[in-house]
Amino acid sequence: MFRIEKLPLAIRLLSLPIATATALPTLAQDAGNHRELEEVVVTAQKREQNLQDVPVAVTAVSGEQLQEAVIKDIFDLQTNTPGLVAGQNQTNTTSNFAIRGIGTSGQNFGLESSVGLYVDGIYRSRPSSMINELVDMQAVEVLRGPQGTLFGKNTPAGAIQFRTRAPGHDTDGFVSVTAGNYGLLNTAAAANLSLVPDVLALRATGFSGQRDGYVDASVDGETKDVNNRDRWGARLQALYTPSDQLSARLIVDKSEIDEICCAALTVVDSLQNDAGTPGPSAILQGLGGTVFGGDQFEDYETALNILPVSRGEDSGVSLEVNWEFAERWTLTSVTASRDYSSYDIIDSDFGDVNIISTVNDSEQSAFSQELRLTFAGERSNAVLGAYYFDQEVALDYQVANHGRVNDFLVPALGLGGLIDGINAFAGLTGVAAADPYIEGYRAPHHAEQEHQSWALFGQFDYSLSDALTLTLGLRYTEEEKSLLTAFSEWDNDQPWEWQGAPPSIDALFNASGSGYLQQMGAAAAINDIPTLLTLAGDPDVQAAFAPFGQRGWGNWLFAANSPRQDIDADITDGQVTGTVKLSYALSADSLIYTSYGSGYKSGGTNTDRIAIGFDPLFDAENSSAFEVGIKSDFPEQALRLNLALHHTVLDNYQANAFTGDGFNLQNAGELQSTGAEAEVFWAPMDNTTVTAAYAYTDATFKEFSKGNCWVATPWHTGVADPGQTDPNVSVCDRTGDPLANTPRHFLTLGLRRDFALTAGIDGHIYGEYSYRSDAMTSNVNDPLMEQEAFGLLNLRAALQFADYDADLTLWGRNVTDERYRRVNFDAVIQTGTVMAYPGEPRSYGLSLNKRF
Repeated sequence: MFRIEKLPLAIRLLSLPIATATALPTLAQDAGNHRELEEVVVTAQKREQNLQDVPVAVTAVSGEQLQEAVIKDIFDLQTNTPGLVAGQNQTNTTSNFAIRGIGTSGQNFGLESSVGLYVDGIYRSRPSSMINELVDMQAVEVLRGPQGTLFGKNTPAGAIQFRTRAPGHDTDGFVSVTAGNYGLLNTAAAANLSLVPDVLALRATGFSGQRDGYVDASVDGETKDVNNRDRWGARLQALYTPSDQLSARLIVDKSEIDEICCAALTVVDSLQNDAGTPGPSAILQGLGGTVFGGDQFEDYETALNILPVSRGEDSGVSLEVNWEFAERWTLTSVTASRDYSSYDIIDSDFGDVNIISTVNDSEQSAFSQELRLTFAGERSNAVLGAYYFDQEVALDYQVANHGRVNDFLVPALGLGGLIDGINAFAGLTGVAAADPYIEGYRAPHHAEQEHQSWALFGQFDYSLSDALTLTLGLRYTEEEKSLLTAFSEWDNDQPWEWQGAPPSIDALFNASGSGYLQQMGAAAAINDIPTLLTLAGDPDVQAAFAPFGQRGWGNWLFAANSPRQDIDADITDGQVTGTVKLSYALSADSLIYTSYGSGYKSGGTNTDRIAIGFDPLFDAENSSAFEVGIKSDFPEQALRLNLALHHTVLDNYQANAFTGDGFNLQNAGELQSTGAEAEVFWAPMDNTTVTAAYAYTDATFKEFSKGNCWVATPWHTGVADPGQTDPNVSVCDRTGDPLANTPRHFLTLGLRRDFALTAGIDGHIYGEYSYRSDAMTSNVNDPLMEQEAFGLLNLRAALQFADYDADLTLWGRNVTDERYRRVNFDAVIQTGTVMAYPGEPRSYGLSLNKRF
């Protein structure tokens, strides 16, 4: 149960005037200086509507608000949006989004996002294509809850719509420059050009952004910065309106990212556990490596062999045509072609002992076509449509071993005793242990996926009375996917060809069915010459020893390196989803609604190299949600209050968690998300506004019997994972555990004060505090991976120069320099070591915007 007295004192004091929270509406003032709430227009139901008339939980932020708040990208936007989490892990390619706790890892290209991402109505299938700058935007709308009716790609958690500013015939443009700490320099500009008055207009937009990294990495004795920014993009649009009934909007865009990202820092080292046993960190230290303790996390320092490389290129063209061919009837066609490519290199042992590295080179191309027929009547509205999506994904992924691979992995995996035992019997078996790992060994795979999807959908609104409206929606979606993955293994520049059966430690100790070696142990058994002579001639014993005489046998023990058969798989699936909503206007300024909606995300094929025995296919993800809400304006008090209660059940959640030697991608059974959200805007005085946003989210695994087990806590403390009911089985029951990165309480409070300095010069100051309660940062739910509650304080002061139509803003984000963790994970083959990707430290700067 939420109790406000449990929150920090600063929040409690700020929250006394208001009981709950908000998005970012604005306040309009007429000539008489009378406060008046401004209408916010959204397109959540594929037509323009007042936000307060839409029976959907939506947070809308205008382009002006984005610019004024110096919101650079979607990672900044989550500060003001209840229920939204935007994350980024080892590279830009692994960006991911969640709404109400439900999201998808961006690491695997076989996964689709549970949160639909749309730019000007075009679906973006790769979440990483959306992390660039938010420049020249009309608005951003975050829709919470399943979007299984009207939106192009059916999604179970929600959707985010990005609407760029369209061309126009009026003089409209801007130039913006932002400079700040860490060498930040962002520039952006946009302008309209009316070629034929009222008929043809162009709009050009361009931007670039650079910033140094905030993590210091020691590489070959030199200090380099990691987590920098180097981005640019351009967009060219044409709007053709030959008549009042016909319009066509053509958009061509391109953007690139070329950054050193992302740094992982040590949260808990494995120098020794509570029993005094040394661990992998001690081995690394013995090999001359730099070991960082958890108490150094806030120093934002690391040591690497190579810097991480993260590149992305996104481009596309789209055409939207609207034809009002009869009174109340409009036909809309949206056609798009998009291409996205990424290239990543990471030092995947995350340290300066040269062990392993990873390269990921991928390409994606997509074509989509949507047709919509809309009807706007006096008592009814309707949308009928069809959607087609075609996508091709190709990737080349490679893990490579380096010079210290044997020196580290043999002791880290405890293979020294095994090797000594094999060599002790070499005179009898004729097999001496070869090097388990090979310097220069590479395990590449090439994956290609073809994906076609089509859907038919419709939604119908009917006013049963002047106050009561019924909404019915239905969608049928069909998906087809095919995957072809070819695996290979290389010993430097030669194919690595394995002879015979793979090595089996169990077979070695249980050869001939006697279990003799296991019972006696190598030291005792070696003195039992008669028995040894007998066993040495046993075919089972010879067969068990033989694989360990081949160079590179240890690769079979590491899923990311082990050989496996090629995959040729197909998936065909169909699903019916829809929605039912009932809304009632209590008055002209108040709406209550209740709704049921379902969403869907297709199954897929794992594009990673995974251990033999794991199924590369996973099933579709389905969600159903109930929501009750109220949207109320109080004009006399200049107060807007929107509330929503929700309950979502999601079946076959597609979970992807890192296990230390690879990602475990599987259907996680069932999860549920229950909560409440509130948004408040209040102008108690003509020059003062208060905004707030609150979300309570209880998102847990309702059924997840085969999840990942704790690794770090059992090693350090000896305390077993309570979810592991069978010590001989390496899966744990995560039922009842919370979903990763889902704080139970989220609260943002903002206070703005406007003032006039002189004639033609106005200003404002603004303070914003964002609070997140304790949260697990990994679906493993290891206690060492919990992020404690923290708060971020953002401040800004601005001057508006009316005569020059310009403004100057001094801003600061995370001004108290809070150091926090975004995602925790078990370090690669380092049992007991926990690492995390850090949040951004304090940033500040000065922004100049000139409009014309």
